[in-house]
Amino acid sequence: MQGEGLLRVTGDDGERTDAARNRRLLLDAAAEIVAACGPDRLTTDAVARRAGVGKGTVFRRFGSRAGLLHALADEAGRSFQQAFMAGPPPLGPGAAPLERLIAFGEASIGRMLLDGQILRAAEQRGGPDPEHPTQQLIRLHLAMLLRELEVQDPELASYQLAAFLNAGLLLHLQEHRGMSDARLAASWRVLVVGLAAARGRA
Repeated sequence: MQGEGLLRVTGDDGERTDAARNRRLLLDAAAEIVAACGPDRLTTDAVARRAGVGKGTVFRRFGSRAGLLHALADEAGRSFQQAFMAGPPPLGPGAAPLERLIAFGEASIGRMLLDGQILRAAEQRGGPDPEHPTQQLIRLHLAMLLRELEVQDPELASYQLAAFLNAGLLLHLQEHRGMSDARLAASWRVLVVGLAAARGRA
């Protein structure tokens, strides 16, 4: 109780620092649980115990288990977003748009090994939320590259390509249909090369 009293009088900066520390602590604990046991074993109780905080702290930071999963998914996607927005080519700027599209799909498929279960667990039962900022950013990036390729209706095509890269679908194909990353990447290349070749056709 004494520690809580000290926290209240430290002012906004102290509270923000403590909140940031707790958020990092909780995200690290959640990531460790997912890595060791899978996302199905992720509960607010388990995260609180592993982080050494009260369960109420989890709810204050994330609101619910779903909120925690979304935060984990956002965390997992941050380095990937940095790579395709500002990293080296061919995934990042500097390569031809078709090369970047191919690299984007290959990188998305490859990251399923580490991030796929978190991404799938964070999605709603009916699939990813198309209005989630991460989904919007992915479609904007795909549409930009498709527009550079002069693909007909790049906005609609961006939805189609994003659906191919849905974490739930990719993990289903990998885990239940036995499809290798190489096979999925080859199919992605056929898809985007076909779109590029069909540009301008009515």
